[in-house]
Amino acid sequence: MSERSEQLNTVDLSTAPEITPGHNLLAGKIAVVTAAAGTGIGSATARRLLSEGADVVVSDWHERRLKETEEALQAEFPDRRVASVPCDVSSTEQVDALIAGAVAAFGRIDVMVNNAGLGGEVPVVDMTDEQWDKVLDITLNGTFRATRAVLKYFREAGHGGVVVNNASVLGWRAQHGQAHYAAAKAGVMALTRCSAVEAAEYGVRINAVAPSIARHAFLDKVTSGDLLDRLAAGEAFGRAAEPWEVAATIAMLASDYTTYLTGEVVSISSQRA
Repeated sequence: MSERSEQLNTVDLSTAPEITPGHNLLAGKIAVVTAAAGTGIGSATARRLLSEGADVVVSDWHERRLKETEEALQAEFPDRRVASVPCDVSSTEQVDALIAGAVAAFGRIDVMVNNAGLGGEVPVVDMTDEQWDKVLDITLNGTFRATRAVLKYFREAGHGGVVVNNASVLGWRAQHGQAHYAAAKAGVMALTRCSAVEAAEYGVRINAVAPSIARHAFLDKVTSGDLLDRLAAGEAFGRAAEPWEVAATIAMLASDYTTYLTGEVVSISSQRA
């Protein structure tokens, strides 16, 4: 065995690596991130974009957690600008106000990250109309509302931009009790592809990420630990992704490293199905 092979064999992919440092990929950019309060992918994305040189507007429906997130991020990145605008993505008026508020705060928008989504676990046979409608409204319709609002801005602004949507491998995979969430995320994938074709004429790229499982405190709070352990064990590395690993891919898609990529869904997983 070669020395190189021996070195490769010492890498333990089942252990999450240290957070990769920023490389100034988004210097001078203004980014908006929905559902950015708390401990999940949204707040990790806001942190990653800041570490890459962007100024960031964070948004969430939960105003207390949102303000705490804004203050924590500003303290962590004192040389960057951080603002917050409360927004419930089930409301067209609030989504439109988010875009207007971000422009008012920092003068423009370059990157929109649509992270808001809502899950749940219930079999189809027991699912109520209300359960179906709520998940679809937040996860799919909310992404549509935010995409529509920011595309109106980009069309008028004329400087181009990037939209990154948070989908899920459940847009491809089947999982018990997840029909509403999977249908919504499959819809996000389709929305990403179709809106990307339309947005090209405005100089806007639209892509999505599809994480399998990114484990964080809130997910552990609302989901069975046994289920999360089982899903993580099925991944190639035998572990869930760290939220920052998903956020790093979002930052890449938002950057000039992907200037010819649009309408694509990038799977952050060991497999698609």
